[in-house]
Amino acid sequence: MKNILFVSLLILLITASTSFSQNDPPRLSPKAYVSQVVGYTEVSINYSRPGVKEREIWGGLVPYNKVWRTGANEATVIEFGDNVVVEGNEVPKGKYGLFTIPGEKEWTIIFNKVWDQWGAFNYKEDEDLLRFKVKPRKSDFTDRLLFTFKYISPYSSDVVIEWNEVEVSFRVETN
Repeated sequence: MKNILFVSLLILLITASTSFSQNDPPRLSPKAYVSQVVGYTEVSINYSRPGVKEREIWGGLVPYNKVWRTGANEATVIEFGDNVVVEGNEVPKGKYGLFTIPGEKEWTIIFNKVWDQWGAFNYKEDEDLLRFKVKPRKSDFTDRLLFTFKYISPYSSDVVIEWNEVEVSFRVETN
């Protein structure tokens, strides 16, 4: 009797573990994570990387003058391990939704206090911590959205957003 019970439990465990080990299919816009220590402060960005896929990106898939999640799927999240200064503005330690409003001649970068949201569907301007303007630049073709850090000094770095043939950046400084 004990053997039958043991074998039954073993079969149940094996069946349960194989059914729970099923993976979701890979995302079309894979998740990505990049971080950089600036001074003594870790700055990280968690986002999804949509591809161009022969689509018109700027003014097409990503409309001009509308809030964009700056990626795909969930809203892009930027996190600062300590208080920082971004483009001359003080930003407290914490996580923020990183949204943008792309334009042909100017972009608005937005740090929103609600970081845990899907896309920009529930975005509310009154939850913004900070908004500032940057100028887009022509860049080499980048097939998938890419966030990088460009070293400026031991206490500052530029966050660079590149996709298709456009890039924008903003400066993060620490004490």
